[in-house]
Amino acid sequence: MKFERDIAVKNGYDVIVVGSGPAGIAAAVTAGRNGVKTLLVESQGRVGGTATAGFMSHWTGTVGNKIYWEILKRHNLKCGKDEKSIWIDPELLTITYIEMLEEAGVDMLLYTTVCDVVMDEKTVKGVVCCNKNGLTCYTAKVVIDASGDGDVAFKAGAEFTLGRESDGKMQPATLMFKVGGVDMKRAVLPGSFETLVPTEKGELQALAKEKLPYPAGHVLLMESPTEGVVTCNMTNAIDIDGTKVEDLTRAEVTCRKQLMPIVEFLREYAPGYENCYIVGSASLIGIRETRHFKGLYTLTEQDILDARKFKDFVVYGAHFNFDVHNISGAGLDETGSQNTFKQEKGYTIPYKCLIPEVIDGLLLSGRNISGTHMAHSNFRAMPICAATGEAAGIAAALSVKGGVLPRCVTAEEIQKYL
Repeated sequence: MKFERDIAVKNGYDVIVVGSGPAGIAAAVTAGRNGVKTLLVESQGRVGGTATAGFMSHWTGTVGNKIYWEILKRHNLKCGKDEKSIWIDPELLTITYIEMLEEAGVDMLLYTTVCDVVMDEKTVKGVVCCNKNGLTCYTAKVVIDASGDGDVAFKAGAEFTLGRESDGKMQPATLMFKVGGVDMKRAVLPGSFETLVPTEKGELQALAKEKLPYPAGHVLLMESPTEGVVTCNMTNAIDIDGTKVEDLTRAEVTCRKQLMPIVEFLREYAPGYENCYIVGSASLIGIRETRHFKGLYTLTEQDILDARKFKDFVVYGAHFNFDVHNISGAGLDETGSQNTFKQEKGYTIPYKCLIPEVIDGLLLSGRNISGTHMAHSNFRAMPICAATGEAAGIAAALSVKGGVLPRCVTAEEIQKYL
């Protein structure tokens, strides 16, 4: 069967950013502020990605790049919190992002999926989008892939590895949710897998492994800006490939079936949660790891352990741990390190990690930049993703204004704007 259809073409954008997580927001806002006509394309009905639609509880890790600190300050002003508070109100963060995008003159297309790319040999020239209007081709001088999974780079033919290098396995998926009715004066709030919580009925993490339906089995409970409400990072789906719709569906079903058993567990065993109830769950499943693209340089675990200072840095002061969730079950993977992570110095990420090795007209940002499985478990933290987005937005604007390919922009030029 042969299928043919005319596709409408819309020209005129300098930069197209695909994906509106922290990396995409930072990329689009920065490109817009630097005077280039920018379009942001997002498959969800709201901007923010995991931070908003995914009900993320807080910003983990930190970075020096200014865009992260601006987001933090503007969001916290709306929450009435200290400007350095890391706790997230998904609704107020969504509004903050929209305001920043509109101020920067960025056009937005929500409920829109990128289903293909337009190529001129090895150069990306635009994207084909699918939404209520049908299929539309949007052309641009530079495309920034902030999709998380690297959907644009994949469709453009950029080289990548899937998951960890040894076997292709990926970190588990999670559906975040919130419970209300919590007695905050008594509530326990274990913020890491390595946080043990003694209770009258036993140690809480051990009880979770025993009582919760596999592969759930750990307790991660985070405060929120709302009194009496706690964010739960406790659902778990393993052997999920977030680039396959069948696996995404299975992850969603698996995690949703775990919600009530987790609530019942908290009522029975967690102090302060005796009367808790679900007040909301994420509309976006949390995918931690999929494609790692091959750039001009691949960031490694050792680069992070050495707190390496690259001369051609575009991200600086990055710091987090090796947050590898158990690939075969609940809790922290044997390769991970949270409380035991001892490297306290910030590291840098070079511009070369944002440039696909052979594909032109395209920049990577967020968790799909060029890095190993272990390095990714660190730089996938949202502040660091925002910083790679900021760098990509600056680079795209310089590329457009200079009439050169992104790979011809120098890190020194980008650094002037950082």
